[in-house]
Amino acid sequence: MTENSSIKKDLSPEQHAELFRVLKARFDKNMSRHRGLEWAKIQEKLTDNTEKLWALNEMERTGGEPDVVDHDNETDKYSFYDCSAESPYGRRKMCYDHEAAKKREAPGGNAVDAANEMGIELLTEEQYRGLQKLGNFDMKTESWIKTPSDIRKLGGAIFADRRYGHVFVFHNSAHSWYSSRGFRGLLKV
Repeated sequence: MTENSSIKKDLSPEQHAELFRVLKARFDKNMSRHRGLEWAKIQEKLTDNTEKLWALNEMERTGGEPDVVDHDNETDKYSFYDCSAESPYGRRKMCYDHEAAKKREAPGGNAVDAANEMGIELLTEEQYRGLQKLGNFDMKTESWIKTPSDIRKLGGAIFADRRYGHVFVFHNSAHSWYSSRGFRGLLKV
């Protein structure tokens, strides 16, 4: 993925309808992720925000299976996380960021730029651990997570996965990439 300001960040009425159908079905199937939340209120917020809808569609298109996992009462924002069982298949084989890509080009590009182009954010370690409380994710894959600047300045980046019933956070050179490593994103609406 490369930065392209000419990308039309809007969906057709048919794409809207299909995305809402998929998101609502996932919402209804996974009520334990969002106890006490109502789909009608979420859909109402999404209907008025075409750019956020486009970002959710990108999450879906790349295999992220986005779902609502939180609502902040103070800001009245809903958080959608990638909830696919494994790191989204359309976002693997990526190094960490643009700076890392200058050292070693990865077939999938880089996670930070891809997330920015999609209009989403990489999960932090805390958010990743919160996601893992909702289910077992990344049992066979790994996901880049937002790396603290002091680690990144030294050339490293962090990723996480779940093995042996535990969540592990590891480090690697930011320019490394693997076929099983992608990234999970977050979108607040």
